[in-house]
Formats: sequence, structure tokens, C-alpha cells
Amino acid sequence: MLFTKGEIDLGCDGHVHTKFCHHATGEMEEYVEAALACGLREIIFLEHFEAGINYDMGATWLTADEFVFYQGECRRLDQKYGERIRVGAGVEIGLNPQGLAEIRDFINGHSWARVGLSYHYFEEDGEHINMLSRRQENIKRFAAIGHEKVLTRYFSDMLVAVKELQVDVVCHLDAPLRYSQGVEFVAEHWYLIDEILAEMVRKKIALEINTSGFAVRGESFPAEAIIDRAQRRGLMFVAGSDAHRPQDVGRFFDRLKR
Repeated sequence: MLFTKGEIDLGCDGHVHTKFCHHATGEMEEYVEAALACGLREIIFLEHFEAGINYDMGATWLTADEFVFYQGECRRLDQKYGERIRVGAGVEIGLNPQGLAEIRDFINGHSWARVGLSYHYFEEDGEHINMLSRRQENIKRFAAIGHEKVLTRYFSDMLVAVKELQVDVVCHLDAPLRYSQGVEFVAEHWYLIDEILAEMVRKKIALEINTSGFAVRGESFPAEAIIDRAQRRGLMFVAGSDAHRPQDVGRFFDRLKR
């Protein structure tokens, strides 16, 4: 129960994945049909792009050829269903601070319904670790590095990215280390969060309310404390289910209404 009417558009699910990310199931058309069943008027697929990630537990992002097919399928579905629902091809940019030039080229080289900014992979000793992973080996590695250190770098890098990249939305802002226990923000993290939100206001970047958090921790990503800060600054908000199955489209959107 977070938003009054007009603060957020709950007729659009703006964060939906496909089988091309290698960790979602179902055909894209099934997601569109699920969106129609939910009464949505728009669905935006938001597939993963990563630049220069060294991760040996399986890619979670699309190849160049897969992006071509993915965009073509989005166009086909938009033409087929356009009188009933809009279908958009978006991209979820995964931040790699060493890959900003490649990221810019990729964003500028395509036409997107939405460009979302996320940060999944933490670099340590030349290797990347998935911050959003439930794998025990990843969780243990972050505990060994130190949660405070990981989060300080995460928010610092996100602040740089928000300043330097042209994106539309910041996705699941406080989702890193979501499966680690005992993670708390310190004063430095809150300072960086406030700086990120201020830059988002300046550049008219929206904050995503990612409802997958309700299934993970009982509240959205980000948490209400961050949403309150964003509301006081007058940020724009968009809703996304982060669906990886057709039945997850539009999930928990009813919990965002006052």
C-alpha cells in the first residue's frame, strides 16, 4: 500500500524476462497472454545485456544474435496484439564499471521501449560474482568480502552509472545481496542512495518498484524507506514484476495501491 492514483502506472508491467536470458521459462507469447489476462494495457520485455563479465556459472544475458531475434519477436507480438495491448522490447543493462563505453555503444545501437539500469556482478580479483544469486557459494564469498564493502562499491558505482549513462529506469535499487543474511545499510550507503536519487531527479530517470521483492522478503525492491525518500524528491515511478514465468506477470501489483 504505497502509491496514490497517478503516482505509478499499474497498467504496464515494465520488467518481464524471456527464455533467452537462460533462467526464465515459457514462450514470449504466453507472457503477453498473461498480461492480457491481468487486464494490462502494456508489457515491456526487459532482457539482460552485460559487458565484459567473467562468470563461470552460466550466462544470464543474451548474445548479439539472440537480441536480434528477441527484438524481432517483440515486433511480431506487438503487431499481432497491438489492438489489445502494447508490446515493447526493452533492455536491462547490467553495470560493469569497466565496460561503460561498450554499454553506451550498445544502448545507442538499438531502438528500445525502455532502458533499465541494474548491477548484478561484483568484480573481485578479476572474477565476477552474482550479487543477486541464491547459490551458497556466492553468498559465502560475499560474507567473506564483507557486506558493507560490497554495498559501498555497489552504490558508488551506481551513482557513476546514473550520471554517465542514458537510461530510463533504475531497477530493483536495493536488491543486491538479497539472499544474504544480516545485511544492513550504514550511513555511507544512505548518503549514496540520496545522491543517486538526486541525480535521477535531475535526469528524469524513473525508479522501478520491483514487485518480485514481495515473494523474496515481503516488500518490494526497493524498500519503503527508499521509496519514501524518492517520493519526497518527486521521482517518477514505474512498476515491474521481474517475471521469469508467464504466471508472474503483474504479480503483487495490487499491493502497490493505497
